[in-house]
Amino acid sequence: MAIWKQALELGPTGADGGLPARNTLGERIGIRITEIGADYLRGTLPVDARTRQPMGRLHGGASCALAEELGSIAANLCLEPGRAFAVGLEINANHVRAAYEGVVTGTARPLHLGRSTQVWEIRIENEAGQLVCVSRLTVAVVPLEPARPA
Repeated sequence: MAIWKQALELGPTGADGGLPARNTLGERIGIRITEIGADYLRGTLPVDARTRQPMGRLHGGASCALAEELGSIAANLCLEPGRAFAVGLEINANHVRAAYEGVVTGTARPLHLGRSTQVWEIRIENEAGQLVCVSRLTVAVVPLEPARPA
């Protein structure tokens, strides 16, 4: 059973395909949304000059940015449009393997989809399918207030 209450249009492959919102951190560091399944959202991040730390490894903050981007997008897709939105509340990450080049792929899956919070697990793997980072993101579900008359 699909968990999504909103559709995600990935667009054609190419320059704009799978881009997160324009003029955001995700766009600047090269995050691309690549797949949406019945209960997961997947995206990629290049390991390049934008995302490496001084020792040449994928920066832990870049892994966290990928995890938060995927988890936040997924969380919002699980909400009824126009009724609420999800914002990051807490994130943690365990960096278990270095990545020096190529592309890493993150997969976000829900652990809890509640009325006021959601918890997402995001597994980030290298091109060989080896675990690079596992992250847990908790988001707060914030109700949208109805428009007040002027």
